[in-house]
Amino acid sequence: MKLNNSFAFNLLKALRPRQWIKNFALFAGIIFSGQLINPNAVITTFQAFLLFCAASSSIYLLNDVFDIERDRLHPFKSKRPIAAGKLSVNLVIGVALVLICAVLPFSYALSPALFLAILAYLILQLFYSAYLKQIILIDVMAIAAGFLLRIYAGVWVIDAHLNVWFLLTVLSFALFLAIGKRRSELTLLQGQASKHRETLLHYPENFLDILTAMFANSTWLSYAFFAFLQPPISARYRISLLFENFSLPFSQAKFLMATVPIVIYGVMRYLYIIYEKKEGESPERVLLTDKPLLVTVIVWIVMVIGIIYYLGA
Repeated sequence: MKLNNSFAFNLLKALRPRQWIKNFALFAGIIFSGQLINPNAVITTFQAFLLFCAASSSIYLLNDVFDIERDRLHPFKSKRPIAAGKLSVNLVIGVALVLICAVLPFSYALSPALFLAILAYLILQLFYSAYLKQIILIDVMAIAAGFLLRIYAGVWVIDAHLNVWFLLTVLSFALFLAIGKRRSELTLLQGQASKHRETLLHYPENFLDILTAMFANSTWLSYAFFAFLQPPISARYRISLLFENFSLPFSQAKFLMATVPIVIYGVMRYLYIIYEKKEGESPERVLLTDKPLLVTVIVWIVMVIGIIYYLGA
């Protein structure tokens, strides 16, 4: 039996491991709270990440069951194992229920707050798959709420706190991705859009363009406020001497502001991907395949970690 036709391969594909990249949002809490150097916090966050991956995969399985008929009409989704008939519906539902029944007690044992975040995420996503994605605007807000729950899960599990401006940044960014996804779906499916997602009938292109621009702006502006309102960072002694040698008053400054241009470029690059490359239907695929965007994300992460943990005293 060929690997690409095997049960294990098809089940793994149906679990959508590429989508797990969204769950890295759980690490925002540990990074920005300064606990990345705390081994216990790192282990706890990683455990929460694994639990969220299992929870999200269970939802992907159930969502594919809900959408099996529509997915069979889609140029890309028709290749998914469930839509292609490579996995039985009953088996998929069984696997999803096993994952949910395993995740909930483990998450409660790790942190009652994490349990609440995952439970809320599961309920939200089930409602989204069954009903909410059929309601204009509510569908994209539900997607954004899923990202916020990931952030809060990472914060609550280590008993940390994040600035409200960062949460607004995440909300704006999630809405930006969700609206960009709808814009790309409309471009990709064109006249067949209503057969795959009825809400696309109520999303005219000019309306989506306005929303895309609105949330693109609110994303970088919210992040700029977050970076500016962070307490000034006192540079390490040797770095302070370097600044003094060049007569630069940077021994104590808001160094996170240096990451704002990176975020602005990332937003502009994603707009280019949506409108010029006609992509954006799958944000995780875009991140992994578009090299400039991937490099931008890596540079931003390196800069943030470097500023918080190595530049500061």
